[in-house]
Order: sequence, then C-alpha cells, then structure tokens
Amino acid sequence: MQSNWYFLVIALGILSCSKPSFFNKYESLDNDKWSLNQPINFNVDVTDTITPVSIFINIRNTNQYPYSNLFLIVKSYHDHTIYQIDTLEYEMSDASGRWLGTGFAEVKENKLVFKSDDVFPKKGNYRFSISHANRNTGSLKGDEFLIGITDVGMRIDYKK
Repeated sequence: MQSNWYFLVIALGILSCSKPSFFNKYESLDNDKWSLNQPINFNVDVTDTITPVSIFINIRNTNQYPYSNLFLIVKSYHDHTIYQIDTLEYEMSDASGRWLGTGFAEVKENKLVFKSDDVFPKKGNYRFSISHANRNTGSLKGDEFLIGITDVGMRIDYKK
C-alpha cells in the first residue's frame, strides 16, 4: 500500500513540472493525403502577450510518406491581417531512412518546433495556415497530393 502512495506522489510531481499547454489541436486528412490546395488552419484566441510560448507543428506520417524531409509554408494572421510568412524544412527520417518521431506502429508522430521562447505581439484572434510545399527533385511544381500524412496539428505551450 505504501509503495502505491510513493508512486502517486512521484507521478504528481512529474505532472506538476510539465509545461502547460494552452492550445493543442489536430486535423485529420482524408485518405492520408494532403492536397497542395488544402491549407490546415488553426485559430487561437490570445489574451496573454507577456508569457513566452513555444509553438509546435505536429505531423503524423505513415510508411507511405515518400520523402525524408518535409517543407511547410506557415502564414500567420492576426485579426485577419497577415503578419508573417515562414518557409520551413524538417527532417522526417535519418540518413539510413529510419523514421524520426515517436510511435511503435506504422504511424509516427513528429513534434516540430515552429517558434521557441516567443511572445504574441498583440491580444486577439490568431490564425495559422499551414500548407505543404514538397516537390520532386528538379520539378518546379509542388506535389498535388502529399501521401502518407495522416494528421496535422498545432500545440502551443507556455514557457515556465
């Protein structure tokens, strides 16, 4: 009985040290395909412009994903006005082709850092629009459908 008590105290201690998340949402993609013309949008209501945050883009992929990296374009809006556009590249597998991320089954989840130790400049509604920008080597046209992506998510954590 006493060992259960110690386990509970340790578990509560670990949980109390974790960073609180104020936004965490996923959008599932039909048939594990992400259309070039299908940006994923996340709306966030911001009231705190003082506390630093970390913003992550979460990607779940299967073995069908054809690339070792992922290119994203993130458009950030505040109250319907665009204030920043970022072009990002993330590694999805190591040099030997082993998928990065976590998960034991076919689906791997990648927590990709978008912003770290950042603050929102103003209170209000923010929208983050995420599009993929992958293309085959030598091609100027992006992939019409990016296969093997099951979900796209965004998580925003307060920094302690």
